[in-house]
Amino acid sequence: MTWDDTLGNMKTLDRWRASIGFVYDSEKPEAQLATVSKRPLEARAGNNMKYGRIAGVEKPVARIVMGAADLTTMPQVAVMFDDYFERGGNCFDTAHMYRGGLCDKLLGHWIKNRNVRDQVVIIAKAAQRPFNRPEFLGPQLQETLERLQTDCVDILLAHRDNTEVPVGEWVDAFNALFRARRVTAFGGSNWSLDRVQAANEYAESKGLVRFAAVSNNFSLARMLVPVWDGCLASSDPESRAWLQRTQMPLLAWSSQARGFFTERGDPQDRSDEELVRSWYSDDNFQRRARAKDLADKRGLPPIAIALAYVLHQPFPIYALIGPHTLAETRTSFQALDVELTPQEVRWLNLEE
Repeated sequence: MTWDDTLGNMKTLDRWRASIGFVYDSEKPEAQLATVSKRPLEARAGNNMKYGRIAGVEKPVARIVMGAADLTTMPQVAVMFDDYFERGGNCFDTAHMYRGGLCDKLLGHWIKNRNVRDQVVIIAKAAQRPFNRPEFLGPQLQETLERLQTDCVDILLAHRDNTEVPVGEWVDAFNALFRARRVTAFGGSNWSLDRVQAANEYAESKGLVRFAAVSNNFSLARMLVPVWDGCLASSDPESRAWLQRTQMPLLAWSSQARGFFTERGDPQDRSDEELVRSWYSDDNFQRRARAKDLADKRGLPPIAIALAYVLHQPFPIYALIGPHTLAETRTSFQALDVELTPQEVRWLNLEE
């Protein structure tokens, strides 16, 4: 029996168990799950992780950020998060609305189980539509803190902007949470850069803490249609110029274009409606072909080249990834060892 046969059987059994709601006690969030190796969790010596700094966050922040949105069971979380941590990863992205709070809870259980709160950076998000107003930041953050079993998050993002609300009201609400020591830094997710700049101008005029980061889509492939309603990308030349000029850290979601640079993005395969709607275009297929050409020359998967493009921008950028398997994490981490020249970066993006 091959590995694929074995894994296929296990996945089928997992789906069968899920369909009848059967969970072993050892798989429940409150269970003390041991690491696969049965040894205490620690980052491996000589790992290839790279780190950056975000204002207000004392710890160095991993340039590849682990997304928590798609992991729904404690065994999944334990294996995926342990592997990421052992590879040198220390930054996790979650949100109040992800799966009704399940993702917050699983991340919180894992952090407590592994006793690593002082070693990790938590990015949390609150005030998603239709609650995208400043008055919802505090209550939703409080729920997230309770789920995470902690008293403070490292970075809090307003999950969606509401342009009917003056930016000053958002800044005031964030600063109140900062003074209460419930956040150490904050920013906006899916905010226009004009609104971010206006928010920071307001903060400076009032002597308040500024936005420390913005989280919009950024990838080698251009997002044609928002993956979700109200989403914004910052891959266009004007946004890249603003980010380079201001050196505002960008937390780039869908940094690998949701699998467009894998076999899922085959131009002949139109089975994934979301992928087709958001990423299928002639220019993106040219970018995909160039990534594959460079990857073939370097003996790498194209997705590693696409992620390396993101990490080689001339401004602070952190790539959010959402792997479902250890193999997907492994191929993502190959990007950390890729060196691209400025000319190669422009060539990949069809600028040369």
